Amino acid sequence: MDKMNLPVEWLLTKLDSLAVDISYGYTASSTSENVGPQMLRITDIQNNQVNWQDVPFCQIDEDKKAKYKLEKGDLLFARTGATVGKSFLLKEEPPESVYASYLIRVRTAHSELTSNLSHFFNSAQYWQQITEFSSGIGQPNVNGTKLKGLDIPLPPLAEQKVIADKLDKLLAKVDSIKARLDAVPDTLKRFRQSVLAAAVSGKLTEEWRALNKVTGKWLIESADKVCLKVQSGSTPRNNPFDQGGTIPFLKVYNIVNQAIDFDYKPQFITTEVHQEKLKRSIGLPGDVLMNIVGPPLGKVAILTGQYPEWNLNQAITLFRVNPEQLLNKYLYFVLCEGALVRDVVHDTKGIVGQVNISLSQCRQAKIPIPSLEEQAEIVRRVEKLFAYADKVEAEVNAAQQRVNKLTQSILAKAFRGELSAKWREQNPDLISGENSAEALLALLQKERKAEREKLKPNKKTHTRKKV
Repeated sequence: MDKMNLPVEWLLTKLDSLAVDISYGYTASSTSENVGPQMLRITDIQNNQVNWQDVPFCQIDEDKKAKYKLEKGDLLFARTGATVGKSFLLKEEPPESVYASYLIRVRTAHSELTSNLSHFFNSAQYWQQITEFSSGIGQPNVNGTKLKGLDIPLPPLAEQKVIADKLDKLLAKVDSIKARLDAVPDTLKRFRQSVLAAAVSGKLTEEWRALNKVTGKWLIESADKVCLKVQSGSTPRNNPFDQGGTIPFLKVYNIVNQAIDFDYKPQFITTEVHQEKLKRSIGLPGDVLMNIVGPPLGKVAILTGQYPEWNLNQAITLFRVNPEQLLNKYLYFVLCEGALVRDVVHDTKGIVGQVNISLSQCRQAKIPIPSLEEQAEIVRRVEKLFAYADKVEAEVNAAQQRVNKLTQSILAKAFRGELSAKWREQNPDLISGENSAEALLALLQKERKAEREKLKPNKKTHTRKKV
């Protein structure tokens, strides 16, 4: 960080100058019995929360409990792995617990300082330093020595409380907005599913039928009765994909978000293999596909006109509709609704961890059949409602990006002194003299020295290992 970007009343110092304790955690054996302290691990800290019911108990010598005991106000850092640099502030008094060796604990002497540090450790200024510290060959890590060398902006103590209060309020509002935005995708997923359920049950077009004086019940037919072809694919032997073929060969991973994505790991077979060994599973634009090997089951797509002919492996079944009875887009929505999978899932078989739907189950799948005119109306309405959901989803995604940027913008302003600039103008006495950042740093260093004096070995105590 650059001191030039800070208010003149602030200091730029190292974390080691502010903390009274920076220590590694302990390596202990877990126990299945609910006795002793709990051992907090990196993996127990999720979404800035700890579910203490999931934190294991551990065995630790009585004389080491005090050394590694967690308390309210402790700041914890992940020091290695994919989560390196992630921090967590214990805002409430935890149950009797210690912390694991892949965590580093930081303690300060003032709650305002701790609160500001916890916010700073979420800022871009902090993460830039962590990235530099942890870069290199092998698994990223930040040891205690590097952590001590973090550049930390230090305002006067009274200003720290102002900043902490402002950040708590502003970021709480941002988090509330973010939580509401994060809930929208699940809501849209349920909305789309409800639209599909209404579509295949006839509820979506009830008013349409009344308006057009359509009477009579829908037919229920097996797929093989309303399709010209229901066929799964297969994979030929002798690695046919390295022979310069031009016929696209589909696998389940090419069905993404209920559509064909052949740009992802495309594979091709020769025309000879396509027309001879795999002749039965030739796919044409407009064919409806569904995977029959999972999990997950129920991936559905319509073959596009990207290629004039396709082929597919044994994990996919194609449905080629009889256009006199069935619209392919209507069948697509029927399969997306998922009744076929739900009706047969209890009979699915496969190797451990795998579930299969048989080709015969696909052919015997029950398809609700309204008139072609009503099918077209169903397709129109579903597409209109889905387009609306897609628009909402795009707007939510854009809003989420803005909210994420807003958090960093607020933190950047806070640690450049902009959030508290007006307060400084109105309270010069609270940031000068004995209330200045220089005086605070001197006090912190005195407290740090006193704390470490307590930890020096004597006849009654053991040496506390510092990092």
